[in-house]
Amino acid sequence: MRVAVVGGHGQIARLLHPLLAAAGHRPVALVRREEQRAAVEQLGAQARLLDIEAAGVDDFADAFAGCDAVVFSAGGGPDGNVERKRTVDLEGSLKSAAAAEARGITRFVQVSAIDVDRPVSPDAGEVWAAYVAAKRDADAALRATDLAWTILRPGRLTDDPATGRVALGPEVRRADVTRADVAAVVAAVLDRPETHGRQWNLVGGDVPVDEAIRLAADA
Repeated sequence: MRVAVVGGHGQIARLLHPLLAAAGHRPVALVRREEQRAAVEQLGAQARLLDIEAAGVDDFADAFAGCDAVVFSAGGGPDGNVERKRTVDLEGSLKSAAAAEARGITRFVQVSAIDVDRPVSPDAGEVWAAYVAAKRDADAALRATDLAWTILRPGRLTDDPATGRVALGPEVRRADVTRADVAAVVAAVLDRPETHGRQWNLVGGDVPVDEAIRLAADA
């Protein structure tokens, strides 16, 4: 498959591109700036320019030309900017899903965050509250589409090396998970129909990735 990766220069995306390429897919990294092109191309991805915040649905659809699947892994980042949680994490997802539908692309994998359906503590701060709301609403909107979606909700992300072992399922409790393991799960679920319409928490664990997916799908 040719796979459009929204947030194509992000930390998870940069780990995902080589995995997609190794599996025989053709990653298309949607990047915001021209100077990011070389970095993703070195990882085996084709680069296409797309400013998530400035672009409209038609621009997203143009960027998805020729693609068979979409991975949404964009995020506004830990910059304390409340507004970007809405314009990137929420509106970026909404535009991506609408553009996929317009293009006739059905497969859509979204990287979200664990526990975003739970109430936010009053002392959590407005940035965290905005982030949780954006991810929660993006997931709800995606679930309401007719796309063949999979939503992965990682725990606290770390930059440790991949372990190849995770815990995956709707009731998995919050814990750390490496970005590399998240990328591995994204790559593994992409062409598995049994993961369509499934929303799973994802943390580090003891079960190899492929087996964890099989167990979660069979549960």
